[in-house]
Amino acid sequence: MQLPFERIKREIIVKKKSEPSSRFGKKPEERTAKELASYGIINVDKPSGPSSHQVSAYVRQILEIEKTGHSGTLDPKVTGVLPVALGRGTRIVQSLLNAGKEYICLMHLHHEVPEKKLRAACESFVGKIKQLPPVKSAVKRQERWRKIYYLEILEIKEQDVLFLVGCQAGTYIRKLVHDIGQKIGGAHMIELRRTKAGPFNESSLVTLQELKDAFIFYKQGNDAMLKKLIMPIERGVEHLAKIWIADSSVDAICHGAQLKVPGVAQLNHFEIEDEIAIMTLKNELVAVGHAAMKSKDVLKNEKGVVVKLNQVFMQPNVYPKMERS
Repeated sequence: MQLPFERIKREIIVKKKSEPSSRFGKKPEERTAKELASYGIINVDKPSGPSSHQVSAYVRQILEIEKTGHSGTLDPKVTGVLPVALGRGTRIVQSLLNAGKEYICLMHLHHEVPEKKLRAACESFVGKIKQLPPVKSAVKRQERWRKIYYLEILEIKEQDVLFLVGCQAGTYIRKLVHDIGQKIGGAHMIELRRTKAGPFNESSLVTLQELKDAFIFYKQGNDAMLKKLIMPIERGVEHLAKIWIADSSVDAICHGAQLKVPGVAQLNHFEIEDEIAIMTLKNELVAVGHAAMKSKDVLKNEKGVVVKLNQVFMQPNVYPKMERS
């Protein structure tokens, strides 16, 4: 099963040939453990018990850094994928909040239900659904539309049902279970585990103990394990369409300038208002914003604003200022 962005095959289209200079910047995979710890992201395997904020705080304490931020709060008893961004990279969580999510849920039926009826009830929730957030929620309590991308029953054992669900960000799985139950005589959620949050899945999970052990080795002069556990911040935009810009345009973006057509070297297909990651030719994240024109218009035009910036990640003066003739 795949979330919507996972089904997109992103073609890289060259608008103009431009070669990166070896004198400026650094490929993400070449960053040191120290650099990653201040500008990286960890796919934490959240245990049952602590809140997401507590897990984020544990990471901050383990790595002895000043700032961490997590994407997509999980209730204390919920386990699984919890991306925790580090240091300067914490703003990346905004781009992850709207990414699709996937969960494995254990649902208990209040009485035995024929399998055909159970499957039909579950399948009826695939697509657009209306949800009223729970009383205890961080958002205003009003009905809103959410998308269920897929819902697959994995196992049925008497009145316990294990299912996999892919959904739009902001979907309440406990409420989904309750609503399924309304069609078949009642049900409630027993356990929940998140298996995907945007580009992060269970294949790269890190436990808090693994992180603690790796940091002990790092303090002793061996950074290999820590480098393996902390991913470059660029992993946090893998689900977004991208634009690669010429070296000469990077510093202007870092100082807050809008990206205009002459700065574009390569690009994926995108539509107006799509969220876009602006990258260097070394695949470093420069900024994130929303498209102000379609990719096909970028290819045929020679002027105009391409992306309206939301967040700038790269620090100024990493790349040289563009010389004016």
